This record gives sequence, C-alpha cells and structure tokens, in this order.
Amino acid sequence: MSYKDPSKSVTERVEHLLSLMTLEEKIGQLIQPFGWKTYEYKDGQVHLAEDFKHQVENGGVGSLYGVLRADPWTGVTLETGLSPEEGARTVNEIQKYAIEHSRLGIPVLIGEECSHGHMAIGGTVFPVPISIGSTWNVDLYKEMCKAVALETRSQGGAATYSPVLDVVRDPRWGRTEECFGEDPYLISKLAVASVEGLQGESLNGSDSVVATLKHFVGYGSSEGGRNAGPVHMGLRELLEVDLLPFRKAVEAGAQSIMPAYNEIDGVPCTVNSELLDDILRKEWGFDGMVITDCGAINMLASGHDTAEDGMDAAVQAIRAGIDMEMSGEMFAKYLLEAVRLGKLETEVLDRAARRVLSLKFKLGLFDKPYVDPELAGKVIGSGEHIALARQLAAEGIVLLKNEEGMLPLSKESAGTIAVIGPNADHGYNQLGDYTSPQPPERVVTVLKGIRHKLKDEPQRVLYAPGCRIKDDSKEGFELALSCAEQADTVVMVLGGSSARDFGEGTIDLRTGASKVTDNALSDMDCGEGIDRMTLQLSGVQLELAQEIRKLGKRLIVVYMNGRPIAEPWIDENASAILEAWYPGQEGGHAIADILFGDVNPSGRLTISIPKHVGQLPVYYNGKRSRGKRYLEEDSQPRYPFGFGLSYTEFSYSDLKVLPEVIGADQQATVTVNVTNTGQRSGDEVVQLYISDVASRYTRPAKELKGFQKISLKPGETRKVEFTVGKEELQYIGKDYKPVVEPGLFRIMAGRHVNDTLSADLTVRED
Repeated sequence: MSYKDPSKSVTERVEHLLSLMTLEEKIGQLIQPFGWKTYEYKDGQVHLAEDFKHQVENGGVGSLYGVLRADPWTGVTLETGLSPEEGARTVNEIQKYAIEHSRLGIPVLIGEECSHGHMAIGGTVFPVPISIGSTWNVDLYKEMCKAVALETRSQGGAATYSPVLDVVRDPRWGRTEECFGEDPYLISKLAVASVEGLQGESLNGSDSVVATLKHFVGYGSSEGGRNAGPVHMGLRELLEVDLLPFRKAVEAGAQSIMPAYNEIDGVPCTVNSELLDDILRKEWGFDGMVITDCGAINMLASGHDTAEDGMDAAVQAIRAGIDMEMSGEMFAKYLLEAVRLGKLETEVLDRAARRVLSLKFKLGLFDKPYVDPELAGKVIGSGEHIALARQLAAEGIVLLKNEEGMLPLSKESAGTIAVIGPNADHGYNQLGDYTSPQPPERVVTVLKGIRHKLKDEPQRVLYAPGCRIKDDSKEGFELALSCAEQADTVVMVLGGSSARDFGEGTIDLRTGASKVTDNALSDMDCGEGIDRMTLQLSGVQLELAQEIRKLGKRLIVVYMNGRPIAEPWIDENASAILEAWYPGQEGGHAIADILFGDVNPSGRLTISIPKHVGQLPVYYNGKRSRGKRYLEEDSQPRYPFGFGLSYTEFSYSDLKVLPEVIGADQQATVTVNVTNTGQRSGDEVVQLYISDVASRYTRPAKELKGFQKISLKPGETRKVEFTVGKEELQYIGKDYKPVVEPGLFRIMAGRHVNDTLSADLTVRED
C-alpha cells in the first residue's frame, strides 16, 4: 500500500491514506485525549483502558496528551507513575494497540510538556525559561533542548508543547517564569535555538521531537497581567514585538504552533484567521500543524462568548485553521454531526487531517513506531544532563548587589553560616511550574549545596526555615533568630513558589523538619493561573529578614522566584543579593558555586525589576513619549534590562561604526573593545542597542539588536564585532511593511541598557 511505502514522498503517502479514510477516521486524527487516562499501572503491570481501546477501534485516536506527564493535576505520583523504562514500554503498548487494532494502522502522536525538561518521572529538571534567558547563552540552551528531545523521544514522546515565546509586559502575570523575558530580539534568538535543538537535523531521528511554538500571540501582554485576559495592541506593535519570535522560529523550521487563549481587538486567537492563515501560512509559509491549548475551544462558547454553542465553537475553530484539539472534547463531540448537518465542509476536515498525517510521516512514526526502553533508562536523568542543568543554573543566576565585595565568601573566613528561609531547603520551591514529582535526593537545595561545600565541617552550617512563603505564622522566627545569632554569615533564601501540592507535607517551622499532615498549606504564589496584584514578598518573609538584620550580621539574600520581586528594604539593607529564579534540580549546587566563588556570576536580567509595582509597565523598550516620572518616584526600574554584576570589572572603549554612512541595503560593522580590569576571570554579556533618532512612526527609545557572551582573563582585552544592516535597522512602517528609513541611527554598546557607549550611523537616501 502506497502510504506504507517509505520510498514514497510524504505527500504521496498522505494523499493515499486520506483517500482511504472515513469521516470518523479523519476526525479521530484531530483529537488529543489525555494520555495518562489511557492506561492503569498496577502491581508492576500496565493495562490499557477500555475507553482507549474502544476509541482506537472506532475511528482511531490521532494523538495523546501527556501519556508520561506526572504531577498533581494528572494525579500521577512517584508511586503510581512510570519509570523511564516503563514509560517507554507503555508507549510501545499504546502504539502497538493503535496500529494493530485500527483499520488503517495509523500510529499515535504522543505530545508531552517539556518547558524546562520532560515532565515525566526521572526527567532532568532544568532551570525555568526566565532563568535560561538570563544566561544569554544561546548555544548552551540549544544543548539543553537536545538533551530534552533525547529524553522525551527515548520514551516515545514525539511532540513537545514548548518553547514559550511570549513577550512579558506585566510581570504580575503568573506565567512570567515560563518566558525568556521582555525583549523580542533575545527571545527570537532563543526561539531559533529551541527549534534547532528540539527538532534536530531530521524529525524522524531518535533524538528529535516537534517543537510547538506558544502562545500565538500576545499572551504576555494581557490586561492587568491576568492570565488569558484581553490584549490591547495595535497591528504595528504586534508585528514588531510579539510576532517576531514566532516568525523567526517558523523560518527555522518549527512544525507546530499553539494559539493563545486571549483575544486581540475582540478576536480570540483560537479563531483568528488573520493570524492563523493570512500571516502564519500565507505570509510566513508555515506548513505544520496548529493545535489548541487545553479548553480553548470551550472558551469560545463560555468565556469569550463568540460562539452560540459547542458545535458553533468547533466549526469556527477548524475553519479558522485549527488542526488538532488538545483534550479533543469539542471536536470529538461535534465535528461529525456538523458535517452531516451541512455546517462543515469535508474539504476543511481533509485539510486538518492532511496536516496531522503529514507531521506523523515526517516524524517517521509509520516506519519506526516503537522505542528502546533500555535507551530511555540510560539517557533520562543522565550524569551528562545533570551537569548541564548545573551549568545552566549557574549562568542564569544574576548578582544584583555586592556591597563592599561581600561575595564571594571565603570557606575559611565565612565562619558559621546560617541558612534561613522558606526556600532554603524546600526542593519543590526551586523547580517551578510544569514539574514532575521528585525523590528528595534528586533535588539539591541551597542548604544541601552549602553543606556539600563545607562537608568537612558540617557543624558550621545551621538551618531554620523561619517562615513559609504565604503563611503569616511567625512561629519559626525564634529558631531562625537563634541560628542567625550563632552565625557569622546569614544566607536568606526567600522568594516565591510555583509548587503544586505534591503531598510532601508541611515544614515544621519550629524544627525545620518536614511532616506529612492532612492539612498541608499551599505556598504557591506563582505559576499558571496565579497572578498577583503586587511584586512584594508574600507572607512574613520581609519581616523575618528585618528581624534578622537587627542582629547586625552579614546578610546575603538569595531570591528563588518566577517573577521579579520589588522589595526596596532588601535592596537597601542586604549586603548582597542573588536572583536565582527557579534554578532546577541542581540549583543548590549552582548557588553554592557562586556564593563561594567557584563560579563567577555571569547572568544578566532579561526583564526589568521595578522599584514598586505602581511603576508598571517598566519594560525597557517603551516609546519615548511614555513620560519621565510619577509624583512619588521616577519611572526607572531598580535594576534595568541587561543588568548583572560580576566578581570582576569590565570596561568598554573605542566604539566604532564603519562605514559611518550606508545605503538601506548595506551593512556596517560595529566594534568595541572590552577589557577585564579586575582580578578574576569572568564572562561578560556585551549588548548592542540601536535607536532610530527620527522616524515617521514612533519607535522605542532603544532596542536590543545584538549580544555576545565572552570570557576574559584578568587584564585581557577583546574586540567584539557586530554587523548592523537591514534586519537591525528596519521597523514596520507604512502599510505595515518593513522599511529602513533614511536618517540618523544611534548605535550603543555596553554592559546593560543604561550603561553604554554610543556612536552614530547614517542611512543615506538612495
């Protein structure tokens, strides 16, 4: 049969298969039920669910979501979940049944969550994307994506619902942690790296998975920072900012895309044909699959209220360009009836099925549907991947303050160290949202990391949680103050938590021990669906820090969090501040490496940190006309975009732009000398910004258009070079088309957006 012949082209195989399919079989390809419900794991054996078998035998199942996903939402725990080998065997059983018990033997597309590691038991937990962004290390992130793809595909997962390419405009949004930051250029570079890393050289490889770009589009600019809220944005800004990372990722070959929940100018993205057809497919040439977010079609009839009922919502979605529905609820329920009632043309159904089948053929699922469980056991959570997680965590940590060279600590002169705070020894609080259950020994907390550094003198490390993240209880203050009083140095690990209820119990604040209770307190103040009105520390964390500061000890604050924290008192009173974000399973080692100087901090902010939530929005690339100050305070952030300190010093000199005058289609070379003027080797992120001095349409005051992360020894100077041309100088002009206008451009290079040298470049009028 032609569709089973690997020597035939994908197009030939798809068209032949499609010609053999019934309406029910075509619709089956467009639905994606929840995968963890397709099996039962009991007494070491996996049994496929009868409902799944019935679906396979009566039209088929196109895809399954999260077969291997484990977390409180799925209810899959360490005890009831699958090991790497068991997961691979289970996916093989699913594929075997689908192939052998469906009329045409069509394999299933297994889709998994992999935002910062495969969300399956045993998968390596890397730092969250906001931390990845802070590394400014595109090549290192690409290596991480290769590792994630290998771990996922080795178990049979063939598609991932990442990367998240949303541009953050209001950090009160709970999903800030899932994003790379506030700048579209930087996000674009990471977007391309993710596609290249995840999809590899060929989709049908044993180490490749489909990258799904999300959330298309504007999701990070919601009203009030509320999840899935309306987006108020004109087409010009949409094209210049939010759509840019998606376009670059599509150009890199991304094969799947997920529309956002939100509406833009009254049109929900799920049914926005201008986005899904005109821009995505016709202008950009995207030929992959479009899959909804979970429940997005339901929202059309109950939320957005742009559909009369479920059938209307399903028909609107597939007509607008949706090919597959995550959860599959609405498509499975209504599409067949819609065709029979004449409300949906079979051509539209065929179009969606064709795209799904094409992706399966590209992935090689028809030719190699099974995986090797032994390989899964070897590569998932491997030592190599754990080392990579540690390096990423270290490079993503940002040193915000270092008064009088407090850091790095000397192992000899630091004396007794008190490690205090709700995030000092709470493993799940450092992992972020979209994380699988973890055995305690897999996660290195800050307490564990510091104790490992001082393992020969364990008596020098004291610990007290002090308080919880959100709870107002101060019953732990006494123990925390006692520890701090005995110490020479205090390391306070404060911040937030995106930890769901993994059933690990509640920390006893009076002893620091964990105890399992029936009334565990949720400390979650960040993550999906957890949006805030403020950026201050939750609970009594600030009060705890203030009480400890009264003791007069050296105070080092380590933040673990998923969004910026605005706490002026800590900015002013802490001796040193590290922003660690959620650093993943190796976070404690990475933080200890930096605290003791084994690693020189090189992280730089990719999101501006305000002095006060009332300053929002504070993203750096706003328009010149947005004003200078409020009555109470200026509009500048506490820590600007691109900011981050080092244990050494860097100086910039001799910025040159040659030639100084170019045509609109020509290029100029920008060079700047960077010198390590300190006493330690270190990494510097050299940042290039451009300002269009005068333009027909208003422009941001500054825009990032280049960056390089370089390593310099003490006294070493390096000439760093950038190329500036059409891509860096253009913007969306008349008729919403890109244009390079003649005139003066200011070229800036430096340490961060507010610390640069500048030179001029003129684009002549040809």
